[in-house]
Amino acid sequence: MNGKAINLSEKLETFSEYWSPKIVSRFNGNDVMVVKVKGEFVWHAHEETDDFFLVLDGVVTIETEDGNVTLNPGELYVVPKGVQHRPVAAEEAHILLIEPKGTPNTGDIATAAEKIDI
Repeated sequence: MNGKAINLSEKLETFSEYWSPKIVSRFNGNDVMVVKVKGEFVWHAHEETDDFFLVLDGVVTIETEDGNVTLNPGELYVVPKGVQHRPVAAEEAHILLIEPKGTPNTGDIATAAEKIDI
């Protein structure tokens, strides 16, 4: 443990691409990531894990097969495992994600974005 706080705003300033999660920390086998989003992501499900979204900036709608949930800054939503969903943002938004290490963001390792540490 290095005893240094992680500034999420500073981490978000280091990249510009959308839908490409960046790992900022790890705990108990989980990746803590930040991601910039804009537009629509692909419909997908995670069969083995829930999907955690915390909006840091902007507005994100999590469309699901069970209905839509719109999130503003400071709001979070957990999509239960196995539920088809996709995040959508009309304008750029920033999200904090927590997932078990190695979880593909599309639910399929063949189509998932590579997650890198920043």
